[in-house]
Amino acid sequence: MSDTPLNILAVVGSMNRKSVTRVVMNHAAQKLVDVGCAVDILDFEKEPLALFNPDTAYDSQVFSTLKPRVEKADVILLGTPDYHGSISSATKNFLDHFWKEFAGKLFVTIVASHEKGLTVTDQLRTVARQCYAWTLPYGLSFQDNHDVKDGVIVSDSFKARLEMMIRDTRVYGQLLAKQRQADLRGTEPGFLAKHRG
Repeated sequence: MSDTPLNILAVVGSMNRKSVTRVVMNHAAQKLVDVGCAVDILDFEKEPLALFNPDTAYDSQVFSTLKPRVEKADVILLGTPDYHGSISSATKNFLDHFWKEFAGKLFVTIVASHEKGLTVTDQLRTVARQCYAWTLPYGLSFQDNHDVKDGVIVSDSFKARLEMMIRDTRVYGQLLAKQRQADLRGTEPGFLAKHRG
């Protein structure tokens, strides 16, 4: 690890008070803290975000408080349930509020799904690409009552996949964060050139 910790915004995209997504995201957040990352958990059940309206959203107090947290993050860790083969409305609403703030950052995805969450993972990769962000080359998915029971992760295979994701988030998050900062400070052409101050 470098002297500066990797900043991760962990977005819990479920409004369910007994959400298994929240269980897994909190577990992942603690594991990332254990390996030296700085993790900021954004949980919409505790911090409601109004439905995105381009005419009013950017003037709200909630947005002005949230924007610096998104800008500070090197990695966006997104946890969402699979609703009808798509991301949750809370996750989509969060993503709708931002665009250029994601450029050059790493997206990491965790999906609660009974059908492997493949379409949800693909949709999150599409959002990342449209926002000029990177993604891990895989997404994690898990099943309620199989991988997580009574608020506890019980599947050894899922725990192993989570450990792989924690490692890859830290390693590739650091590499991309370092390159992003160099590109923002530099003068060479590149997709981050338009974001230079």
